[in-house]
Amino acid sequence: MKYINVEFNVNGESNEVMMEQMSKHAYQNLVEKKKGKMTGWLRCDSIVSEAEKKQIKKIAEEVRKNADVLVVIGIGGSYLGAKAGIDFLSNYYKKENDLEVIFVGNSLSEKYLIDTLEYVNNKNFYINVISKSGGTLEPAVAFRLFRDLAEKKYGKDAKKHIIATTSKTTGALKKMSNEAGYRTFIIPDDVGGRYSVLSAVGLFPLAAAGFDIDKILEGAKVTKKEIDNDKYNTNLALKYAAVRNLLYKRGKEIEVYSSFNPNMRQFLEWMKQLFGESECKNNTGIFPASLILTMDLHSMGQLMQQGKRNIFETFINAENENVKKHISVEKDAKDYDNLNYICNKNINELNHVAMLGTKNAHIDGDVPVVDITYKNQNELCLGSLFFFFEFACGISAYMLGVDPFNQPGVEAYKKNIKTLLNK
Repeated sequence: MKYINVEFNVNGESNEVMMEQMSKHAYQNLVEKKKGKMTGWLRCDSIVSEAEKKQIKKIAEEVRKNADVLVVIGIGGSYLGAKAGIDFLSNYYKKENDLEVIFVGNSLSEKYLIDTLEYVNNKNFYINVISKSGGTLEPAVAFRLFRDLAEKKYGKDAKKHIIATTSKTTGALKKMSNEAGYRTFIIPDDVGGRYSVLSAVGLFPLAAAGFDIDKILEGAKVTKKEIDNDKYNTNLALKYAAVRNLLYKRGKEIEVYSSFNPNMRQFLEWMKQLFGESECKNNTGIFPASLILTMDLHSMGQLMQQGKRNIFETFINAENENVKKHISVEKDAKDYDNLNYICNKNINELNHVAMLGTKNAHIDGDVPVVDITYKNQNELCLGSLFFFFEFACGISAYMLGVDPFNQPGVEAYKKNIKTLLNK
């Protein structure tokens, strides 16, 4: 593949013929039998029209020019993809005069809401509220609070500071946007939240943060051409889905996503929602967990090495983190810390050695390993990763025998909240 490589270190017998047949059947379910039913994300090369893309860029540039902060309001797939992409592409520390992107509406923490309202009150801010219906409690509460703040701060001009990403024709947020005169972007009817990052849901916050959405979509488009087929022997997405299911049948019920890149933390959170909500239903499914290494080796390393053997590990790392220059430990005459032996290696080389040592230790400890490497930490690879995992997740869920696009269990807590609040 152009942007991604996948390698498998999985011991034990496997029926390749059976795995190929299962993956082909799952592919047919995803692309053919369910065509038009929540699979609009497969159109990653056309999910956003040229006119809407132009509008996304135009308003994003307006926000970057006039605002200090963009407040993105959403929960689940309405914010996780954008947050993952921004963190993946960003410098670890905000540069002076850069737009700050803040995410709210993903919890009901009163302190967090109060602190955030106070923080943005003395700044120029825009709001991007993201919800297909407009009725989900957490973002709806946050939007009312931040909308009130915008109306107090900007008066009649408040509507210029609010952009809604919502359904094209229906829902409370769409109705409100029409009446108030908010500018809107579309969440396609056939795209669910956790598969929506390559629509305006993810693209507008990413564009506002200053990233090239054309390259993100190009990366996804290239990867779609590579994996949108049922050729098991060459399709790494099909193989990844098949291996996950093979390991699950062997009692490996937990998949641990591990990265040696702290910029990947939120991307792994996006993956946890994507796979957890798509696969885990009908009393089945692989539990997704995540680690950032080497940090978590000093908290979870013991479990990974010698805990219950019901886990497998998927490493996701960059060949090139796009650092401007390499640094290394300088030689010290007294060498009290005994580090002179690594003076001939830069920090990236040390991180690579740590990754290799960890991977080999876990394999020796009977943890099956999938190794996924992306070429560079840039927009092209980000788009490629987004589509690769969405596609693999759809295939894997069908191999498990579940619908990748519903989430009936999520509705239970929403119903209970409404009952407890006497709605």
